[in-house]
Amino acid sequence: MNETVYKERRDRLLEIMDEGVAVLSTATMQTRSNDTEYPFRPSSDFYYLTGFEEDNSVVVLCKKGDERKTILFVQEKVPEMELWTGERLGVDAAQECFSFDEVYGIDSFEEQIKALLKEQTLLYFDLFNNNKIYTQLKVIANTMLHTRGVNRSPRTFSDITKLTQQMRLIKSEEEVSLIREALVITQKAHHHAMTTCQVGMMEYQLQAEYEYTFKREGAYSDAYTTIIAGGNNANTLHYIKNDQALKEGELVLVDAGCEYGFYASDITRTYPVNGTFTAVQKELYNMILGVQLKVIEAIKPGGSKKELQAFSEKLLTEGMVSLGILEGEVEMLLEEKAHKKYYPHGIGHWMGLDVHDPCPYSDDNGDENLFAEGMVLTIEPGLYLPKDDEKIPEKYRGIGIRIEDDVLITKEGCENLSQGIAKTVEEIESICKS
Repeated sequence: MNETVYKERRDRLLEIMDEGVAVLSTATMQTRSNDTEYPFRPSSDFYYLTGFEEDNSVVVLCKKGDERKTILFVQEKVPEMELWTGERLGVDAAQECFSFDEVYGIDSFEEQIKALLKEQTLLYFDLFNNNKIYTQLKVIANTMLHTRGVNRSPRTFSDITKLTQQMRLIKSEEEVSLIREALVITQKAHHHAMTTCQVGMMEYQLQAEYEYTFKREGAYSDAYTTIIAGGNNANTLHYIKNDQALKEGELVLVDAGCEYGFYASDITRTYPVNGTFTAVQKELYNMILGVQLKVIEAIKPGGSKKELQAFSEKLLTEGMVSLGILEGEVEMLLEEKAHKKYYPHGIGHWMGLDVHDPCPYSDDNGDENLFAEGMVLTIEPGLYLPKDDEKIPEKYRGIGIRIEDDVLITKEGCENLSQGIAKTVEEIESICKS
């Protein structure tokens, strides 16, 4: 995205925040084992406001009366360090490339922030993050509070993520374009994997086909650890061991999405290992697919996730009664939450820079945030029927099915951004056999 987009976001944050200083640090490098580290990814809020991808960096926004100032702190260029870890942009180049009022080396952060906090009583930062920068801020604020000659200093801490995550709730056209590109790649990955899946393949081998396609097509990485759950493994919602063989006559549930430009996709498809649904599998699958299609059709501005949840639970319960999985009156079963045993999760979640975007679902009064144009969420009904559950018909035991798409709220309704990814029985069987 163009640097102007990030500057506009900073300006907007300055407008909605109260007078004070806001500090956002990027993520820190995470140790994988001993002296090796995971690939670095900037924290989402920091990247949302800066577009800056390097570690060891901080953004500061200052607001005092009519005055506004934005400052970026970056790792200075150190040739000895760059020999090992790669070239850095440095202070001068960052000043040229990014629209900040001032850019400094990160080593000067403590000195600079002390000067900026003088005569300010409100300090914004991520209150629930143990990042060393935020710990340092608390120490500095406490020291200033007890320092002679300092007349005013931060006495109030406020959570900056409350503002940034509210901003992130509505996606811009540029953000939606990146999600669309992530889904183009994810579609290729799912379709490619369907053609390679076969009896006897290990779950991790099918996982490799997805991740190979993500990288081949230019995705930054997978957006989360891919779930490849054959047979009864699908009844473990976050199954990531992926170490079992795929068996004849079973389904495989695959939850896989990539990240492009730091924006996520999140797609689940369930398909037959041998390429052909059995009559029983088809019956159950089509019921769940019908629920998903009806839920998506109901999405529009002014609606709510709570309404979709209740709608999906009602439809799935009706379906389970019709198939003999549950017995009784639908309304009574819903009241007793009998369906929760087989449909324990929500209908979906916000998605964006994070696959589970931490945007708010309700406002300060506890009222639910209603759907509005530009929001993106997943829709993912599913049923999970353990093989050892003797209360359900034997023919359904050991089957787990989830169908998940990524949906954009539009002016008058919604758009299924992932509608091109095969999900009808006919589409899936055709691709599996191609």
